[in-house]
Amino acid sequence: MIYPVLLSGGTGSRLWPLSRTDSPKQFLSLSGEKPMIVETALRVSGRGFADPLIVAGDGHRFHAAACMADAGIELEALILEPVGRSTAPAIALAAHYLMARDPGAVMLCCPADHAIANPQEFRSAVKMALPAAQEGSLVVFGIEPTGPETGFGYIRKGEPCAINTLFKVESFEEKPDRERAEEMLAEGGYFWNAGIFLMQASTFLEELQRLQPDIFEATKRAMQQARPDLDFIRPDAKSFKACPSLSIDYAVMEHTALAVVAPVKLQWSDIGSWNALHDNGAADEFGVVQLGDVMTVDTSDTYIRSESRLVACIGVSGLAVVETADAVLVANRNNAQDVKKIFDRLAKENRREAVHHNHVERPWGSFETLALGSRFQVKRIIVKPGGILSLQKHHHRAEHWVVVEGTANVTVGENVRLISENESTYIPLGEIHRLENPGKFPLVLIEVQTGSYLGEDDIVRLEDVYKRIPAA
Repeated sequence: MIYPVLLSGGTGSRLWPLSRTDSPKQFLSLSGEKPMIVETALRVSGRGFADPLIVAGDGHRFHAAACMADAGIELEALILEPVGRSTAPAIALAAHYLMARDPGAVMLCCPADHAIANPQEFRSAVKMALPAAQEGSLVVFGIEPTGPETGFGYIRKGEPCAINTLFKVESFEEKPDRERAEEMLAEGGYFWNAGIFLMQASTFLEELQRLQPDIFEATKRAMQQARPDLDFIRPDAKSFKACPSLSIDYAVMEHTALAVVAPVKLQWSDIGSWNALHDNGAADEFGVVQLGDVMTVDTSDTYIRSESRLVACIGVSGLAVVETADAVLVANRNNAQDVKKIFDRLAKENRREAVHHNHVERPWGSFETLALGSRFQVKRIIVKPGGILSLQKHHHRAEHWVVVEGTANVTVGENVRLISENESTYIPLGEIHRLENPGKFPLVLIEVQTGSYLGEDDIVRLEDVYKRIPAA
């Protein structure tokens, strides 16, 4: 049995403005109709595969769980990283968990935000490499390169293994410049590093303990002291925060004698930039990829994506144009990797555009900002059936709620009552209140906030069925 481990800790900053801190690219539908994390889970499902185990950041726990639930995918576990520490510690958490469950467990560690167009061929490659992993090799999948790509790391193959489709890893090479990438392509024997690994949990932990004892001990303690929280597993935060931050490549693969590369010919992409999405999209005869409400005239070799309104491009070439409700990106495709610089600047300036969209997911449903002024904000709130907001109060704002669909059970102070379509209620500043949907259909209401400060951190949670950390 192969245990898929989905690594869901990335932020996807190079795909801003679509990818945000609260909703990074693994939860977006970029390469298909389903969120990328769902596409990844389906890719490693079926005969011979166990239910997937997800390692995700604490702030994405409900998003990850909702994606799986909506797709009808059962999970082995959802382990929450208290902080990001790169891939070696994340994989170690999964390995410790699986060792306690099945000492012979073989892990297939996959980034949750990659695209593979031919999943059946990928599954076949995994099963072909399985005997090597069971015999103690640490298998990394290498993609046969189709060009001198500078955005990927490379693997150089060495001597053939006993399984003649696999090779010893001679060396790893970080992202090269164009000249070096062309040299490697001409020389042959190099593969793109897909960052996908097949290995026994026990073998990985043995090598980790030998090469990176600090990571081994910190993650071991974190999982020994882990506690359940709803459907999640929370490793001990203090122990995990003491863990060094290293990728599996730097921590283990570049130093072990057990590294083996499995060459595969796949339509694979890490979807690391708008350039990558253009190259993986359905371009027209002029090389234009269009998604959403788009019109073009004399436009070529351009990626255009509209999320909320008409986007028109005239006489342009070689661009990435991405529109969302609250931000627009226009970039030369040759500078697609530099989008991260804008994201980092937004984050440094504490701009909300780095963190979330106007539409924000919550465990109870979602809300969307419709209008925002200096002393008012208007939101559309959708509460799924059975959803319950926290019992809370605000120090700086009052609220008016108008129900437009469904029925709400509303608590305001000591008063609890049902309000239906076209009815409303008022929550004075500082008053304790709660909203829940007791019905079988989504509850939709319009909320009008007024006050001197309207930020999401002006929430004092008194009770919360989802056990979230108090917002204030």
